[in-house]
Order: sequence, then structure tokens, then C-alpha cells
Amino acid sequence: MVNWKPSAPIEILRQRAEILAAIREFFREKGVLEVETPLLALATATDPHLESISVTGVCGAESQEYFLQTSPEFAMKKLLAAGTGSVYQLCKAFRRDELSRRHNPEFTMLEWYRVDFDEQQLMGEVAELVWRISGRPEPARITYGDLFQQHLGIDPHRCETAELLAVAKAHVDFEETGYRRDELLHLLLAQVIEPKLSDDCFVYDFPVSMAALAAIGPNIDGLLVARRFELFMDGMEIANGYFELVNPDEQRQRFEEDNQLRSLLQRRNLPVDDELLAALRHGLPTCAGVALGVDRLVMIATGADDINQVISWGIAGQRQRS
Repeated sequence: MVNWKPSAPIEILRQRAEILAAIREFFREKGVLEVETPLLALATATDPHLESISVTGVCGAESQEYFLQTSPEFAMKKLLAAGTGSVYQLCKAFRRDELSRRHNPEFTMLEWYRVDFDEQQLMGEVAELVWRISGRPEPARITYGDLFQQHLGIDPHRCETAELLAVAKAHVDFEETGYRRDELLHLLLAQVIEPKLSDDCFVYDFPVSMAALAAIGPNIDGLLVARRFELFMDGMEIANGYFELVNPDEQRQRFEEDNQLRSLLQRRNLPVDDELLAALRHGLPTCAGVALGVDRLVMIATGADDINQVISWGIAGQRQRS
């Protein structure tokens, strides 16, 4: 018998609809403009650790390749440069090969940008939204360095790669060949530290090498850090935010460095979004932005422990039926 029913209970879908309405009301109260941007584009994120889904044949037999967006970030920044002021978007995003209890290749993202905010102010607004949806108190704040010192007794900014490897081998069973410094830090955070995060917390002041599209600046101790934060709830990442990079030349250099690393990882090089660089050259206002996983937030608000319990149909459920 064909199983055609949704993976999520109808009551959860009703709660999800209420949460989406509450999110829109939150931003309406704050005067933040809701926008829509294309899901298909000629360029996509060059992040070496993300894989986009590409499609052809969008216009008949045309062989032009388009990418389903991993995030609406590039398009939203173009809107900011055009003068929209603060904006938000609720949309689908797509990432290839991401499938687990917390991942689905197609998922719902909430992304917003606040003009004249820094990352500390934006953390406060994220906490306010999360409280509105889940009723949880404001998360604690801890630097990336203090987090590693607290759980592993190492300084992630200054320790040698050999020391990182030794710590990783002591805590995780993995094939160590080919791991680079940032990959070891990601491994330790995901496999050792995140499961121990019993309390909700913002982690901020990341290593410079993990800046992605965030600005770089000194912390209170004078150490150069990436002005970036992540929110963890129930031991999983919920949101990722930046004090945004506005320099087009530095952004181009980061795109090129991403593609160099992609080549080392035997992943294809991706086209650079020249329109974004042109928008940055025109002038991106000082702002902070954040991407928040809506499905994961719904999981927390409803007590679900699997993403398929909060979305109508996940890829995993469809694969099981085929």
C-alpha cells in the first residue's frame, strides 16, 4: 500500500503555522521589511563545506546551469545595497547530501539583516525572537576561545595543529589523515563540545580562518577574531550570524580562497557572484545578519526530536517509500 500521508502530525503542522505567523508579527512590530529573492541563481555560496544543488534545463533545452540557493544571503545583500533598509526573509534553502535527524536537503530558513546593528546587538534580537517562539530565557554568551578552554583545556586561536590533532585523537575515533586545522576544530566542536551544551548559549569571536562572510576585528583582549556568532540550543546549532563584511576586494579574495580550498578537497570550483561584488562596491550599509533554521526552532518549540516530525514530507520519508 502506498503511504501518502505527511511525516509530521497535523497538530505539529498547525503549531508550525502559528510559529511562522509569530515570526512575521515579530518583524512587523519592529518595522523590518519582508522580502523575497530568487531560489535559482547563476552563482551560489563558495563555502568549501557546503554543496549546492545545481539544475539545468530551466529554460527549455538551455544548458545554462543554475543553483538552488544554500541561503538567500547574496541576494538580500544586493537589496540592502539598493537601499531597502533592514530586511528579513522566510524561504526554502537547499544543501546537497545533508540528511539526518536534524538535516533535510530542503529546509526552511529565516534570514535577516539589521542596518546599524553589530553582532552583539543582533544576538540580543535573536534571543528576543527565540523567547517569543519557545518561551526560553535569554541564552548565555561565551567566546569560542573560552568554550574550548572550558571543555578541552586548549586555546583554539593559538594552539599548534599537532596539539589539536592529539586532543582530537584522545576524544574521537576518526581517520586522521588529511585533517586541516579548521577541520579539527569543527570535529571537536561537533563531536565533543556540542553534546555537552546542556544550556542554550551564543558562541562568538570565532577564529579568523572561520570568518566566512563576517568582518574581522580585535576582541577585548586585542586578539583578531571573526565577528561571528552561533546559537546552540539542545546541543544543536540553531543560528549563524555575522557583523557583515563590506569590503568588495576582501570579499573577492575570500571567494578565491574558498575555491582554492575546494580544489584541495577535490570539490568543483564555483562561479563568483560578480553582482554581489558590484553591490559591495556600490556600498553595503553597516549591518549584522543572521540565518536561523526554522525547522530546528520548531523542533525545540514542539519537543520533536526528528526534523521529519515538523515538516510535511522529508527526503528521508520519500526515499523509504520508493
